[in-house]
Amino acid sequence: SFSPFLYLSCLGSTIVLPFTCLFISGVLGATPVEIEHHLEMGRKLLAAGQLAEALSHYHSAVEGDSKNYLTYYKRAAVFLAMGKSKSALPDLSQAIQLKPDFLAARLQRGNILLKQGSTQEAREDFQAVLKRSPNHEEAHDQLSKAEELELLQEEAHEAHHRGDYITTVQVLEKVIELSPWDPESRELRAECYIRLGDPRKAIMDLTPATRLRADNRAAFLKLSQLHYSLGDHHDSLNQIRECLKLDQDDKECFAHYKQVKKLSKQLDSAEELISEQRYQEAIEKYESVMRTEPNVAFYTNKAKERICFCLVKMKSAEEALDICSSTLTDYYKMNRIFEPFHFIREGLDRAQKLLKQSRKRDYYKILGVSRSANKQEVIKAYRKLAQQWHPDNFQSEADKKEAEKKFIDIASAKEVLTDPEMRQKFDSGEDPLDPENQQGGGGGGSREWPFGFNPFEGGNFHFKFHYN
Repeated sequence: SFSPFLYLSCLGSTIVLPFTCLFISGVLGATPVEIEHHLEMGRKLLAAGQLAEALSHYHSAVEGDSKNYLTYYKRAAVFLAMGKSKSALPDLSQAIQLKPDFLAARLQRGNILLKQGSTQEAREDFQAVLKRSPNHEEAHDQLSKAEELELLQEEAHEAHHRGDYITTVQVLEKVIELSPWDPESRELRAECYIRLGDPRKAIMDLTPATRLRADNRAAFLKLSQLHYSLGDHHDSLNQIRECLKLDQDDKECFAHYKQVKKLSKQLDSAEELISEQRYQEAIEKYESVMRTEPNVAFYTNKAKERICFCLVKMKSAEEALDICSSTLTDYYKMNRIFEPFHFIREGLDRAQKLLKQSRKRDYYKILGVSRSANKQEVIKAYRKLAQQWHPDNFQSEADKKEAEKKFIDIASAKEVLTDPEMRQKFDSGEDPLDPENQQGGGGGGSREWPFGFNPFEGGNFHFKFHYN
């Protein structure tokens, strides 16, 4: 509805445009009472923490009276409460334009600009406040911070220019403390972390940087590439999709998206096959993974580790021993190149366990009997093989050593399979003759590393992260 006053004004001016007049009266010509109602509701809802509802009322108040500097200022306060500093800036600027001596708005705008790293503009606002109010304590403090920030920004860029990335990171720590909403400082620190071999910290800086710029496709792409290099293919896929939301025709993002999507699908499919105990198909799928991404060590080792797991499950002892040993060797190599990230430590542990499983003696296979063989059948097979592989039957030293090993395995197989308790343990996946199992599984003992070398004791290992 519109008031009689507005109706009369329409009659007095342009009676031939009633709908235009109605629009003007309904939106642009709200009465002071209506505007005050919106402001009061906005204030109450803001106090109650109902920010979206409060903002709606302040929108109506601004539309009703676009010349009221306080209305813009109050709406800016709601935007700030919602964490939308970018949206608050235009309202603060409009309030200042309508009332140049409105010091509260200048101070608030200066504070936002300082946090965004815009030191020159922030300094101008603080100086304007001090010009009208020379003893304004907060303006003095913030002006000092703006001047300090300028010096720190310059120092950080100089350190970066000369390739001193450690110093750059240290200085940027102070810069970001003063200007947490500055994407440029976070992106610069992320680049330094990458060069220093700490991609996880780079990710921590780039993640907020994507939200601090309106169109930060470069940061989304870099985030996706970092996650991908670390083996976080799902996170990589999520980040590259964010890039394509901003521009679906971005060539770099689309090319990377196709690669990540293909690899991620293969990895998920392989794990699903393993969960269904379709181990041979899972092996083939992981072989596809290695063909899709042969250049990132994480995926190659992950694939070999899972193939090792499948072969152990399939009881393909010789093949399992070969690839499990190779996987463990690769993890040791990675540990010498990378600092011990959690995935390398976990990979080493898993590879060791799988290698141990692949090396376990299959007592049924040693004696050539079925798992349902009775005691008499076991003893019969034992006697035949013991006679065949007795060391006295061999002449050369090499043949004797091989026979001794086989003879010990045959004797061990007979011992386990003729003892009901030991046989039950073996059938449940435990080797009763394994010294570690006899000591309670080795849970409290020290880990045995090849050649007495423990890669996690002593030594400094540096992760060399190559990023293009």
